Amino acid sequence: MLVRDIMRSPVITISPGTTLQDAYRIMQEKGIRHLPVLEQDQLAGIVTDRDLRLATSALSASPFPPGGRVSEVMCRAPLTADPMDPVEDAARTMREQKIGCLPVMDDARLAGIITGIDLLDALMRMTGVDKPSGRLEVRLPDYPGELARLTAFMSHRGLNVHSILTYPEGPGSVRAVLRIGSIEVRMIAQDLRRSEFEVLWPPEKPCPR
Repeated sequence: MLVRDIMRSPVITISPGTTLQDAYRIMQEKGIRHLPVLEQDQLAGIVTDRDLRLATSALSASPFPPGGRVSEVMCRAPLTADPMDPVEDAARTMREQKIGCLPVMDDARLAGIITGIDLLDALMRMTGVDKPSGRLEVRLPDYPGELARLTAFMSHRGLNVHSILTYPEGPGSVRAVLRIGSIEVRMIAQDLRRSEFEVLWPPEKPCPR
């Protein structure tokens, strides 16, 4: 999945001369928290609802009046993404830099914007949780062929795999999280255990005494 697949476009923008009051009103009316600032069709900066609140707060050492200009409080030269960037690269940038959005630039043109909410929506799509499905989590030895053995298990039982996410869990194992086209996950988990897979979810029910 690429940034172009999840970005919001067209983008609501403002100019550097927009007042803080008007910028906040636009955010409230449009239900957004980030506004790219364009000057002569070029990205000049970005302002967030947090920037506006901090700038006008009575707790600030020198609060700006509501009629102050966005150019006085905006973040200049913001980090950006390219439409062809992988979503995970954009997520890493936002997490490492602790920012809530990335304007998306196609050459020198503002093509879109992505936010943390867009990344959460992308995660839901990538994991298949947005469609009816069952969830399985399996710990696999970290060597070639184990994931293929797991998918072959599903294929032999006529189970459609909507998504697979894997991540390392130490030096010798990986976790595989699957979304499959069945809600009978406990029965499938029992079959997996009988085939010597280590199933982490769903947990094995204790035998009644």
